Amino acid sequence: MFDLKGKVALVTGGNGGIGLGMALGFARAGARVVVAARDAAKSAGAVEQLKALGSDAFALEVDVSDETSVQAMIDQAVQRCGQLDILVNNAGMNIRKPVEKLALMEWHSVLDVNLTSAFLCARAGYPHLKRPRDASAGGKIINIGSMTSLFGASFAPAYSASKGGIVQLTRSIASAWAVDNIQANAILPGWIDTELTRQARREVQGLNERVLARTPAGRWGRPHDLAGVAVFLASAASDFVTGTAIPVDGGYSIQA
Repeated sequence: MFDLKGKVALVTGGNGGIGLGMALGFARAGARVVVAARDAAKSAGAVEQLKALGSDAFALEVDVSDETSVQAMIDQAVQRCGQLDILVNNAGMNIRKPVEKLALMEWHSVLDVNLTSAFLCARAGYPHLKRPRDASAGGKIINIGSMTSLFGASFAPAYSASKGGIVQLTRSIASAWAVDNIQANAILPGWIDTELTRQARREVQGLNERVLARTPAGRWGRPHDLAGVAVFLASAASDFVTGTAIPVDGGYSIQA
């Protein structure tokens, strides 16, 4: 049920952190992985890791906030692979400022990269992901939210708003495209040890101690902790699962 052989998975922001953790999971499950990101050198390194696992992987450069760039990314992926089965909307950014200090341009930047991009990628991917209702396998969309989809963060209002929007966008897609045999689900990562969260630890005093104290698992997550749930949501094992938002946070979000 978890076999992805013969499947093509496109992961935005797949050249590092959580995105690469999921991409490596797909490769181990047999998928051909397309890494879509801005940093070509970083993407080349990710592709080498994926190829070492047997995936016929390659990279595409994309600006996920630009409609034309997103359409070109999807077109190139389908042209090279002949199909698209799994779309992971993972690209993201954060600007850590309280509401009163956040400029409108900064607000738009975060929402464009985190939320609008997921809409653009899903819309562009739709013609290639849809399947007949009686087909043996449906297309899969996995949107990456956050714990802040569930509750706010005083130091990240735009990020929190964008990730809350991801959950509602996921539900809308799941409802609208069920007739097209597309399952759409969201993953809500907790505090995962990545470049972005290392920067957060530098910017937010006491964050590391608070995270460890609140997380029942007693540690920060690692990118590979996302691989299992991503493979599940990308595979036939989740063919009757749609519109969900699954926390992967070591229990952080269940604590009072």
